Amino acid sequence: MATQLEQLKQYTTVVADTGDFRQMEEFSPQDATTNPSLILAAAAKPEYRPILDAVVADFKATVANPAEHVGELMDRVIVAFGLEILKRVPGRVSSEVDARLSFDTEGTVAKAREIMALYEAAGIPRERVLIKIASTWEGIQAARQLEQEGIHCNLTLLFSLVQAVACAEAGVRLISPFVGRILDWYKSSTGQDYTAETDPGVISVRTIYNYYKKFGYPVQIMGASFRNTGEILALAGCDLLTISPNLLAELAGSEESVSPVLTPQAAQASDIERIPADEKSFRFLFNEDAMATEKTAEGIRKFSADIRKLEALLASML
Repeated sequence: MATQLEQLKQYTTVVADTGDFRQMEEFSPQDATTNPSLILAAAAKPEYRPILDAVVADFKATVANPAEHVGELMDRVIVAFGLEILKRVPGRVSSEVDARLSFDTEGTVAKAREIMALYEAAGIPRERVLIKIASTWEGIQAARQLEQEGIHCNLTLLFSLVQAVACAEAGVRLISPFVGRILDWYKSSTGQDYTAETDPGVISVRTIYNYYKKFGYPVQIMGASFRNTGEILALAGCDLLTISPNLLAELAGSEESVSPVLTPQAAQASDIERIPADEKSFRFLFNEDAMATEKTAEGIRKFSADIRKLEALLASML
């Protein structure tokens, strides 16, 4: 009997949500996605120290006054992990732009170009890299420009339909709506427990899926930030799902049946109306959603804090 993970792969592209690339070999995901927190956690492990040491040594040998360019070194470390990941997955890796640029369109575009240039210098084609950007208005506009340049983007920290619609209108390649963090907010706010069917994060992704498929947007949807396998199975049929190693292991250890829940046919029949996504509408509708505004801000703060920690680690090595 096929495992739940094997069955899920029949309906959905499975992505590993980790910076620990050795764990990927066990589950054979198609793609991999990382963020500053995952890279920081991996960088702290002794088995990955040789990668850091090699990048730092090369940086010190090729850059004048390296201590003054820690940000550039951090980009090289992120890409170094991405290159190792690409040796282990047949598809794409997502590498994240500094979260401190979340409200800086020009800065985000410049940083994305720098990251992509490092990948291309290592012989990696653009089709194998997604640049992760926070789903602020400024981030979405940066993604619009980058997509026009052939640099494909993964819009992260996405918690609401209006963010998803703005991303679609901007022509981004992929979005990563956060399921578990939405659930966290509602559990904290209401004190209630939720089943997979009533889970607000699951409902949010289903709504986005139905909207995209009904109105013909080609943007890929990758559900992210799962708290349990019930959320994952409730989104079987979604374009992609990025799953942490512990939940991948749970799915690989079960042989219960998995069936598709999301289908383009059902989406076409769904009762959903278009919403505006111009800047004024975006800012108002986003502001009206307390969960989305709070979780987006919280995510940016957390990623920014972990970037500072990673910078401090690298500075100490210099």
